[in-house]
Amino acid sequence: MEARPGYPRHWEADVLLRDGGTAHLRPITPDDAEALQRFHVAQSPESVYLRFFSAMPRLSDRDLRRFTEVDHTDRVALVATIGDDIVGIGRYDRLDAEEGPGPGGATGRRAAEVAFNIADAHQGRGLGSVLLEHLAAAARERGVDRFVAEVLPQNRKMTSVFTDAGYEVTHAYDDGVVSLGFDIDPTERSLAVTAAREHRAEASSLRALLTPRSVAVVGASRSPGSVGGVVLTNLLAAGYAGRLHAVHPEAPVVEGVRTHDSLRVLPEPVDLVVVAVPAEAVLGVVRDAALVHARGVVVVSSGFAETGPVGLERQRALVRLARANGMRVVGPNSLGLLSTDPEVRLNASLAPDLPPAGRLGLFSQSGALAVAVLSSAARRGLGVSSFVSAGNRADVSGNDLMQFWEEDERTGVVGLYLESIGNPRKFSRIARRLAAVKPVVVVKSGSSTGAPPGHAVRTSRAPREALGEMLRQAGVIRVENIHQLFDTAQLLVAQPLPAGERVAVVGNSAALGTLAAEALEGKGLAVAGAPVTVHPEADAEECAVALREVYARDDVDAVVACFAPPVGGVDTDVASRLATAAAASDKTSVACFVGMHGVQEALSAPSASGETRVVPSYPSPEDAVRALVAAVRYAAWRQRDAGPRVQPEGVDAETARALVEEALRGLPADDDGLVQIELGQEAAARLLACYGVRLEPSVVAHDVEEAVAAASRTGYPLALRFADRALRRRRDLAGMRADVDDEADLRRDWAFLRAQPGVGEEPVLVQGMAPPGVPVTVSTMEDELFGPVVSFGLAGDASELLGDVAHRIPPLTTGDVADLVRGVRAAPRLFGYRGSPPLDVAALEDLLARVSVLADDLPEVAEMALTPVVVSQQGLQVLLARVRLARTDRRRADTGSRRVMR
Repeated sequence: MEARPGYPRHWEADVLLRDGGTAHLRPITPDDAEALQRFHVAQSPESVYLRFFSAMPRLSDRDLRRFTEVDHTDRVALVATIGDDIVGIGRYDRLDAEEGPGPGGATGRRAAEVAFNIADAHQGRGLGSVLLEHLAAAARERGVDRFVAEVLPQNRKMTSVFTDAGYEVTHAYDDGVVSLGFDIDPTERSLAVTAAREHRAEASSLRALLTPRSVAVVGASRSPGSVGGVVLTNLLAAGYAGRLHAVHPEAPVVEGVRTHDSLRVLPEPVDLVVVAVPAEAVLGVVRDAALVHARGVVVVSSGFAETGPVGLERQRALVRLARANGMRVVGPNSLGLLSTDPEVRLNASLAPDLPPAGRLGLFSQSGALAVAVLSSAARRGLGVSSFVSAGNRADVSGNDLMQFWEEDERTGVVGLYLESIGNPRKFSRIARRLAAVKPVVVVKSGSSTGAPPGHAVRTSRAPREALGEMLRQAGVIRVENIHQLFDTAQLLVAQPLPAGERVAVVGNSAALGTLAAEALEGKGLAVAGAPVTVHPEADAEECAVALREVYARDDVDAVVACFAPPVGGVDTDVASRLATAAAASDKTSVACFVGMHGVQEALSAPSASGETRVVPSYPSPEDAVRALVAAVRYAAWRQRDAGPRVQPEGVDAETARALVEEALRGLPADDDGLVQIELGQEAAARLLACYGVRLEPSVVAHDVEEAVAAASRTGYPLALRFADRALRRRRDLAGMRADVDDEADLRRDWAFLRAQPGVGEEPVLVQGMAPPGVPVTVSTMEDELFGPVVSFGLAGDASELLGDVAHRIPPLTTGDVADLVRGVRAAPRLFGYRGSPPLDVAALEDLLARVSVLADDLPEVAEMALTPVVVSQQGLQVLLARVRLARTDRRRADTGSRRVMR
């Protein structure tokens, strides 16, 4: 369909429904008249009556034109489609007059009348709620603040769509009709409802893939080593509990399974289709999969985005086709997926063996490394709950898996091998919620923000440290490689979380014990006393006595046990005593037990609750300590109260948006398609004032007499500084004169500034003198990948030369803001370093909170730097601000209504 002028293409979206199926949302067009009529005729008389308040077997030509010919401004309609069929419609018509006062008696709200109609066969799937979200977003974009609707009293489904969305709905009854009204500005409750619905839908979509009732393998071949043949063999070997079908155009039987020459002729619907055919044939298979009502396809075929532009377009077409027909896509270029659930036993992958059941959920973007990931788990004796290889990550991503694993009772720890993060804001939001209940361990390969061939990822200008800061903010445990991922995961799966940082070292090797103690101290943990070391040839009972004494101590939160048998082999008696002592305690335990690696039965024992607890063993004390440190840090994050989301008082976002729009209005785009402008100090002050931030006034003086006149208004003492930022930053110049006490000082300092080489007649800023304090820098940037990034550092060499800057991704909690301040190494200067008085950190945290909300509210604020900000013993002063506004056609990846990202 070719878009007509004015068609808002950015309103198009793929969406997930309550049951995990997909649909496509888009603005209606005149070309939809025939499909709209089919939709209407298929509706039951009751549904038609509830929508139109009368019987209407068919829509007249006039009605069809009225419903499909809209202006996308005052008259807007969105349709939800699956395949070629319209399955839902949401529309609004703007009212001529403003509709009543807003909250608190504010001026009238710009209202529109809203209506929905959902196909009978698709009611109960959440189409109404997702249409409402997208219609409300479109309405806000067009300046509408409020929706009103008239419904029949018996139409409880439609009434619940509005109330369940989290809006404050008013009701009035008159002449047999219920009149509803509600403001559509997002509220804390409506945002929470949206996030909860997104979570349920994405979890459901993955549940359909990992617990399919039936699987079809397309491309199953009898040729030795063929990809499709291997997948079919693996499904059979795992003992898949569902119904299995094979598709082959010629062979009647493959691996003992009767084949069909096409998906079209299968005798039943199929939940999951594994596609192992040449890339150019994949789209045809997906079309056939739609005919058998598949919930998802796993594309193990290569030849897509990793091959170049032609392959990229083929990959995009694959995703469009699958989503338009209600399916999710794993891959392409995927190793496959598996589930060890005994009621499923699914190995729809190229991995030769189904791993033992366990509590570790694994996700890998790299198909090539997926085998190594599973092999590493098997070598350590780590059981797996489920595993997905995303390949090119064209559709299903780690975000989807995290949504599923949060609800999955069989999964206790999550491990992710990531080559790229396509939507960091959403990743952070989901990971933070998941990490609050289950550990998340991540390996991020390659550059911090880059992506390998085949991964469509936005470019990023954010600091390299932003990714690591985002992961820490979300409570994610980041490790450097797969080895460390499993080192950490085996501890988190097998042991309780540490209650604190006090660690005891015990064993029969002084050398190993010393290495462990030094590693603990080097990582910042507290070694509880000297290592307890028994004689190298001590028997099992002597070792047991030492272990019981260590585990009985109240000043110990965790134990590192280091044992080396005096002669070769494995001392299973000592291993058993260690396992028993650890299982009887609530202290976290790790071991460097020579001859054992991973989660071994010899180091397992029943705990007081009856569950089996294992002490994970590592090749070296350093490996054991590294895993323990990760667990300690994660436990501390879990125990800490992150606080509520910051909501500073006195924020006027609506006025701020108007100021931004006014500043950008009418400006031409540059060569990069950007409409941008740098605000002057007065304009910056007005924008900051909308968020309760006061920018100290300054006056630009072009000669000394103007400076004297300005000083008479600002008063003494004052400061003079070059208006040109580049001159202020030059190390060879004195760019500022402080403590100017009177007119004589001013004239003398003015002459000094102007006399410096290369300065000439540059203007100078005249500004009141700030109280004594520490200068800091607060800045934000709008990044195409991360969205807003808030940064903080102490001004000067600490941040500029040493890179001592902390970053956070809004929205922030009060705990995030506190961490931001304390996240720089120079932070002690704010808290009374070496006898200096402590400064007003509360005022600084309030400023950071306000700046974070501004950055989150206004994506047009491309860059903002408040520097210097002088933090004093009481309060702070923002002396200068640099604000650059910019507008592009690209929108943030994780804002507004729900949509499945491409």
